Amino acid sequence: MSLAPRAVLVHRTTEYEELVARHGTHGQAAFFLSSRGRDIEEVTERHRRARRALAEVTAAVPLNWRQALLERADLDRFLFAPEDVVVVVGQDGLVANAAKYLDGQPVIGIDTDPGRNPGVLVRHRPRDAAALLASAGGAAEELTMVEAVTDDTQRLVALNEIYLGAPGHQTARYRLGLDGDRGVVEAQASSGVLVGTGTGATGWLRSVWQERGGTLPLPAPTEDRLLWFVREAWPSPATGTSLVGGGLTASASLTLTVESDRLIAFGDGIESDALQLTWGQTVRVGVCGRRLRLVG
Repeated sequence: MSLAPRAVLVHRTTEYEELVARHGTHGQAAFFLSSRGRDIEEVTERHRRARRALAEVTAAVPLNWRQALLERADLDRFLFAPEDVVVVVGQDGLVANAAKYLDGQPVIGIDTDPGRNPGVLVRHRPRDAAALLASAGGAAEELTMVEAVTDDTQRLVALNEIYLGAPGHQTARYRLGLDGDRGVVEAQASSGVLVGTGTGATGWLRSVWQERGGTLPLPAPTEDRLLWFVREAWPSPATGTSLVGGGLTASASLTLTVESDRLIAFGDGIESDALQLTWGQTVRVGVCGRRLRLVG
């Protein structure tokens, strides 16, 4: 007998909860904010909206389904199952946080703070949860993801972008090459390399793209194409600046060989969950074979 679906409700600790945990009581948190010109009522109201949304979505889960409540900090320790339906209740970034741990499970994004969130990935309201859960096994938008694979088989997957560079964003030294570029490799010193998807083109990747004049066409979220940029490449007798940006098709990849004591690669802004790269190690970055299945 097949198992009933499980609704995995992903949420994150609110700013109000973090403040109270840090300062001990509501009153002390209120005093801290007021001393900096902020009103705790604004923070408290957002907390209430988030908790009301989570309660409404929880109540919409069919009675014959199983449920799991998952906080963002526990994503890397949670075992997702093939029959799961993942409901992200929060911000757009929370969908990206969850995406790297999924393998084909449908994802429903519920916006807890309309007007404050862009709504790129959390496209729905809590009142829509019941209908979305009922249709979660149907069609979904297949969003392209990016992956980095090292020569010792470490692997990192991200929905928006992967950053490769030095911890603390200091100068990174490496050799950079492109597939199909006649073996051309360039030694570089820079603030790191950013490789992003069409979904990432709404965030960090777009800011770099705009600084470069926006000459490269941005990929669509479902397009099997990535953009990459070298940040602040430094010209010197030993390092060049000729390979500083471009596109990657599904069959191509960017290769980086470490020439520093330590570099890292992390995805979607989560530096705490990074690949550790050492001198002489090589990492290849390209389109991931997995997709994020976003409902609606």
